[in-house]
Amino acid sequence: MADGRAGKVLYKRHSGLVRLTHWLNVLAISLLLMSGLQIFNAHPALYWGQKSTFAEPWLYMGMAEVRGEPVGVTLLGDRAYRTTGVLGYSGAEGRREPRGFPAWATIPSYRDLASGRRWHFFFAWLFVINGLVYLSAALISGHLRRDLLPTREQWRLRHVWRDVLDHARLRFPRGEAARTYNVLQKLTYLAMIGVVLPLILLTGLCMSPGFNAGAPWLVDLFGGRQSARSIHFICAALTVLFVLVHVALVALSGFWNNMRGMITGRYAIETEGVRP
Repeated sequence: MADGRAGKVLYKRHSGLVRLTHWLNVLAISLLLMSGLQIFNAHPALYWGQKSTFAEPWLYMGMAEVRGEPVGVTLLGDRAYRTTGVLGYSGAEGRREPRGFPAWATIPSYRDLASGRRWHFFFAWLFVINGLVYLSAALISGHLRRDLLPTREQWRLRHVWRDVLDHARLRFPRGEAARTYNVLQKLTYLAMIGVVLPLILLTGLCMSPGFNAGAPWLVDLFGGRQSARSIHFICAALTVLFVLVHVALVALSGFWNNMRGMITGRYAIETEGVRP
């Protein structure tokens, strides 16, 4: 289908189900993150092993006094950073309080662990069900094999290296090449779908006392409850990083065109002689 402009053609890029599950994921991941930070704020420190060794966190956010003045401090390994106003000690001037993440980043904004858990568990179920629907449809329709698995040509070292250089230079595919994901996109999506998101789910289950009683082996698999909590946090941070990079590339490679593709399913490419 031509869009009325010379040299541009619209073609169907995303099915209705892919678009629906994408936007449900945006909602679920956003609310999971914000409610998860509310839960984290109840004890803003991370450890390795089975138990909390309070004197040896690998990550800690809290308040300290420097020359009689309260400051926010974030401890990462052996290094301490002042993060007043953002992490450890935040809020409006004159009303700051000790808290891991600031009020604007959590749901609810005020301290309420029970509400944070309810929000988290509800959207966790939405996220899991939505993911299962997407994966089932992707397998049945061939979307996973056709669009997300790298081809034999894409696995060639020169092909991978060229995609790395193109990304580093912010050079995006045009014409026919824009019809398909490049190898870096495919590998990133597969890593998220096959590694990071399943780890978030499994380590999240490790923090459920009821699930621990029925499957204690899962906690042992991750090296203990506190290790599972740390891995859960790290994978959540990787998901945030993925989203930030994804949004940045969407904007840089053509924001409105990409948004049209994920809302209407139609994506415009600049080429000649293309069959939509």
